[in-house]
Amino acid sequence: MPAESFTLAAAQVEPVYHDKEGTLDKTCRYIEQAGRGGADIVVFPETYFPGYPYWRGSVSISRWTDLMVDLQKNSLHVDDEAIEILGEAVAEADLTLVLGTNEVSDRQGSETLYNSLFYFDSTGELMGRHRKLMPTHEERAIWGRGDPSSLATYETDVGRLGGLICYENHMTLSKAALTAMGEEIHAAVWPGFWEQHGHPGDKTRAETSEAVDTCDIYPAMREYAFETQSFVAACSAYMSEAVPDGFSEDELGFNVAAGGSMLVNPAGIVKAGPLVGEEGLLTAEFRDDERRATKAYFDAMGHYTRWDAVSLSISDETLAPSQPQGPSKHAVAGNGSLSAAQAQAVADEYDVPVEAVEAVADELVG
Repeated sequence: MPAESFTLAAAQVEPVYHDKEGTLDKTCRYIEQAGRGGADIVVFPETYFPGYPYWRGSVSISRWTDLMVDLQKNSLHVDDEAIEILGEAVAEADLTLVLGTNEVSDRQGSETLYNSLFYFDSTGELMGRHRKLMPTHEERAIWGRGDPSSLATYETDVGRLGGLICYENHMTLSKAALTAMGEEIHAAVWPGFWEQHGHPGDKTRAETSEAVDTCDIYPAMREYAFETQSFVAACSAYMSEAVPDGFSEDELGFNVAAGGSMLVNPAGIVKAGPLVGEEGLLTAEFRDDERRATKAYFDAMGHYTRWDAVSLSISDETLAPSQPQGPSKHAVAGNGSLSAAQAQAVADEYDVPVEAVEAVADELVG
């Protein structure tokens, strides 16, 4: 039976930017630290591995291409040796890991990148991944769109876990889908924390925690927790003021990585954070009764729902470039009509007069 209390952690950690090996080493050290601190689940920020492309929209096409190639080389692949190394660190720490990463496609012949979450169970096994369904605005020039089938939840030692990436946490139906899948603990990852100046397209990096007054993340995380009655670990990216090697300050024009991580209970109460302007491992202990008490009042998967009034359709499709297709046993002739033999075969199979089959076929062709 699951424990009645557990500890969530948000690893607001600066990556070694565009450096796969350096980021891997730092990730393992923070996993170890989270384990020593008693964390049951630790979450790393959006595309933490090896950093969010803050250079998007700030460089020439030629420079953009060079940076994309560099990002491909330093991103994770499901068959990467780094996955095994991460798994060993997770198993040693005895926790569940949700890792935000740039992911290189595992489809043969593809080098497309995805904005992904990798889920590791406490034995170090990669349980699955979620790819951001719709990259936001200029992100569509960086990442492909995720498969519907990657919208999923996973059973852990302390509850059923799911996650969404950045603006996916504002998507009503995606939230509803995870709720319908029984999500109890939610990992929400973001590229930073910001001040909005009138609309989402006009934002600047947060300077202090007072940014909660305009940053959409703060109310969104509290509302996500309340409306789904889930525990929320919101982990936001952090970058120091030091300009990474190989970059100029002007190239990182979208750097909103001020942190802003927070941990929220199912009543929408922020129990830790937002941590703004510094690197850190944010932790908080939660009790299952916090969820029960909220559900006693407002249960989104029980007494407070009306599935007869509003329902949801969820696809489990995996996108693919082709589908294997063999010849149909009732394939039509070149002119689109059924042959006499085919018509008789259909009539025999369904025990109907052959004239009826021929009449239907003629009507469809006509």
